Amino acid sequence: MPSPTPQQPARTKGEVKVWLTAAGLTLGLIMISGLLLLIAINGLSVFWPDRVAVYTIKEGDKETRIAGSLVKTQQRRKPDGSFVSEHSIFTGNKDAYNLAFRFINDSDIVNQTDAKGIYVAERMEYGDAIFTPVALQLGDGKKVPGEDAAFASEFARLVKEGNERREEILRIEKHEIGDINARMKRLEIRSRKEDVKAEIAKEQALYQTLADQAQKLRTAQTADKLIYKLASGEERSQNVGDILHFYQPNDIGVFDQFIVFLQAIWEFLMAEPREANTEGGIFPAIFGTFVMTVLMAVMVTPFGIIAAIYLREYARQGFLVQVVRICVNNLAGVPSIVFGVFGLGFFVYGVGGFIDGGVQYPLAPNWWFAAGFGALACIGLAVYLSTHNRTAIPTQQKRQKFLQKVEGVLWISSVFLVIITVARCPYFGGFFSDSLPTPTFGTGGILWASLTLALMTLPVVIVATEEALVAVPRGVREAALACGASKWQTIQRIVLPSALPGVMTGVILAMARGAGEVAPLMITGVVKLAPSLPLDLSWPFIHAERKFMHLGFHIFDLGFQSPDSEGAKPMVFATTLLLILLVVALNLAAIKIRARLRKRYQASAF
Repeated sequence: MPSPTPQQPARTKGEVKVWLTAAGLTLGLIMISGLLLLIAINGLSVFWPDRVAVYTIKEGDKETRIAGSLVKTQQRRKPDGSFVSEHSIFTGNKDAYNLAFRFINDSDIVNQTDAKGIYVAERMEYGDAIFTPVALQLGDGKKVPGEDAAFASEFARLVKEGNERREEILRIEKHEIGDINARMKRLEIRSRKEDVKAEIAKEQALYQTLADQAQKLRTAQTADKLIYKLASGEERSQNVGDILHFYQPNDIGVFDQFIVFLQAIWEFLMAEPREANTEGGIFPAIFGTFVMTVLMAVMVTPFGIIAAIYLREYARQGFLVQVVRICVNNLAGVPSIVFGVFGLGFFVYGVGGFIDGGVQYPLAPNWWFAAGFGALACIGLAVYLSTHNRTAIPTQQKRQKFLQKVEGVLWISSVFLVIITVARCPYFGGFFSDSLPTPTFGTGGILWASLTLALMTLPVVIVATEEALVAVPRGVREAALACGASKWQTIQRIVLPSALPGVMTGVILAMARGAGEVAPLMITGVVKLAPSLPLDLSWPFIHAERKFMHLGFHIFDLGFQSPDSEGAKPMVFATTLLLILLVVALNLAAIKIRARLRKRYQASAF
């Protein structure tokens, strides 16, 4: 008799959907990891010193030689429909070839060799130079041949001296002469009202002294010459003072390659951009992105918390509050460029113009004093009602509700009157009216860009804070009220601290969105190249009116506005990787703070 088959366990209802959900999550993580890996490989490969080969190329009836490193090999369709292998070779020497990249068909390459003694040098202009050295022509008349054993050490010494002189020139022109220009600008404004000719003459004399000192250093930068030969046999000359650093890619080992790799990354992080942002570093963009993101978070957090506390704890839950919540949720879906246009009109032209030049259409003095006294009266009455309108007698409930409505009307009226009093003040002529027509705050700057992004991310913080307040257990509130705490004391000392981890979640989401936005910044303060940082050691140290650079806009500029698209592609990947790392670092810092708050206030559900 056959043995009974064991009964198969019944499949749990919904198990297939669970596995489908897990598969979707896994696929999403694989896609994100693949994208990050692609960006990291393409971004970091920019800084690795590739070997340089010498190619013999057939061009018609003659052969030419070029030196360069292979970037990629791709298939290109010919007019007859067939395919041919095409090599993209980085040749550098833009001053000689006009382009830094060259595309060569595989069939046109006659020979390829790895030659020793080839140098790769990064220059202040025209990008990298790939060459074989011929000699060093020193300023004192001496000549060091390229075959000399002391050539490399002498070349390194001259490059180091040139870098030190360049830093000294930058210090003089950017800091000392920059401070003089700032003082001269202030003296020029003062000269419209008083005689400051003596002070101007003193500053001009100091300026001339520093300018002469910088000119001597610039002359010294051109004293030593490097004579080198291209792979084609052409000899050229280069000022050693214009060379930043050099290495020999075919003569160094893996360890030295790694050192060159780290030096290139350090320069990319700490130097200023050059050559239409395709060369040099991106430190101003990193600094501008960091400052703008932190400033945005500082601005949006208190306003978002205050709005959420009022909507959840104080506002009467009814039709009007529901409409407000719908509007807040809809604001989260408004395109970012719309916020940028609003920021340009309200913050830049409106508030900025008011700060610069004062009131454009002031009230008559009598009406202004009336508005001011009306505002003070409304505030006083509202404060009086809020402190004295406290009764628990049932017969006076209607009177209390009426007084609460009166108090609300008084607060709204006081806000309206305060705005009129400030915005239409006939006695305010602006803080920077002497500088007009040149605007100070009436143009794009990091302050207005941060405020615009704070307004854009405000709905995220409000919604997250409301959800965090709702998640605080009701028993905690009732216990605080039972102990004699007022409603505000309960919110301040019990509810809000317990909801802070949830609030930090909203701030993290706001920072993640705001740090990567570009469209609003393009019309509220971001620029292609900012000569000065918004924070420096010059008084008043914080310059909220200055324009700034941003990593997101830098990526856009490199990818779509660069004159050398092939040369810009690696920099696009490197900058994108850095932007991702910066956003991750800021989010990790916020997550660390949230974890500490969650550990401290275990009562919260977040």
